[in-house]
Amino acid sequence: MKVLHIVKTAVGAGWAYHQVRELRRLGIEIVVALPSDTEGFAPRYHEVGATVVPIHVDFPARQPWRMASTLAACRRLAERVKPDLIHTHHVGTTLVARLALGKRSPIPRIFQVPGILHLEHDFFARLDMQLAGPRDYWIATCQWMRRKYEELGVPSSRLFLSYLSGDVHGFSDQRTGCLRRELGISSEIPLVGMVAYIYAPKWYLGQTRGLKGHEDFIAALKLVREARPEVRGVIVGGPWGDATWYEDRLRYLGMKTCNGYLAFLGLRRDIPSIYPDLDLAVTPSHTENIPFSAIESLLSSVPVVATEVGGLPDLIKNNKTGWLVPPRQPEALANAILEALKDRAEAKRRAIDGQKQARKLFDAGRTAREVAGIYEGILGRSGFEHRDVDS
Repeated sequence: MKVLHIVKTAVGAGWAYHQVRELRRLGIEIVVALPSDTEGFAPRYHEVGATVVPIHVDFPARQPWRMASTLAACRRLAERVKPDLIHTHHVGTTLVARLALGKRSPIPRIFQVPGILHLEHDFFARLDMQLAGPRDYWIATCQWMRRKYEELGVPSSRLFLSYLSGDVHGFSDQRTGCLRRELGISSEIPLVGMVAYIYAPKWYLGQTRGLKGHEDFIAALKLVREARPEVRGVIVGGPWGDATWYEDRLRYLGMKTCNGYLAFLGLRRDIPSIYPDLDLAVTPSHTENIPFSAIESLLSSVPVVATEVGGLPDLIKNNKTGWLVPPRQPEALANAILEALKDRAEAKRRAIDGQKQARKLFDAGRTAREVAGIYEGILGRSGFEHRDVDS
C-alpha cells in the first residue's frame, strides 16, 4: 500500500509527522509532499523512512494567479507517485487535490480535518462538499466535526473519527522550577498560563480578534487579580505567520491591563519543562478542535480551564477532567480560574483524570492503527476493522 500525504507546511503540523512515523512502523509506504525537504519536520520524515517530495500545493488564496500552476503541479505529483490513496491534512491542500484531479479521480482521497473553522462558515463548508467526488472520504478529529459532516450529508460509510495524535510520553509532571526562576517568583505564588500561537484576526471571516482568545485571558486575569492580587500570569507562544503586529497589540493590552503581572515569553522550544511550573493552564479559544496546549497541559498533570467550543468537550469535561466555560466571557473564565486555584486538591484530581484521558485518546500508535484500518477498508483490503475511539 502506497499513500501520498500532502501537508501544507514543513515547520508545523506535528500531528502529521507522528502519524506518518507510526504508519511506517506498520509497514505502509508513505510519500510526503512538503514545501521543503530540508526544513522543519522534513528530516524527521526522512528518518522514519518516508519519501519526501518538496512541493507546495496549498491553495494560493493570496496569489490567485498561481492557481493554474499549482493545480498542474498537483497533477504531476499524483502521476509521479502513483499512490493507492491520497491523504490531505489541510483545507487548502484538500481543495487543490480535488480541483486538480477532478471529482471522478480513480484515486481515493481522505481529508483528515485538523480544524473546525471552515465548517463554521457556510460558504467554505459548502465548498468542501461541492468539490468532493464519490471516492472522497473524511476523518473527523473530534465529535463536533463528525456531527457537522453528518448534518452536511456525508454518509457514514465515508466518514470516520480518529483524533490527531502527538507524543503522549514526552511530558512529565515533575517541576523543574526553570520558568519560575526566569520570572523571579517562588513556588508558592499561583501561576496561571496560556500556551498558544498568536493568530491575527481573519478579516474575511468577520473576525476582529484572534481565534485563541488572548484578549479574554488578559481581561480574566485582571478580574482574578482583583480577588487574588498575588496571582501571576504568563502567555507562551509567538505570532503565526505575519501576525507580529497583532502580538504587539496584545503585549500593549497586557501591559496596560495587568500592570506588569503578565509576562509574554514568545515562542519557546522548552514547552515540556515549562508546563509543570504552572498551577493552571487556560485555553480560552473562540473556535477550536482539541488544541495540543490542552492535551499537553493534562499530560503534565496541570489542571485546565477551557471554553466549551468545538472539540474541547471531548477532552475537557466539566467537573471531571477540568472546567468548561462559555467562550468570549472573561467573567466566567475568571470565576473558573478562581475556583480551580481555591481547591487545589480538586484541581489535581481533575488533572489526573484528564491525563489518563489524554494518554488514551491521543496516543500516536493507537490512532495510526485506526487510520491504517480506514485505509484498508477504503481500498478493500482484508483485515479491515475500524472502531471509533469512544466505542
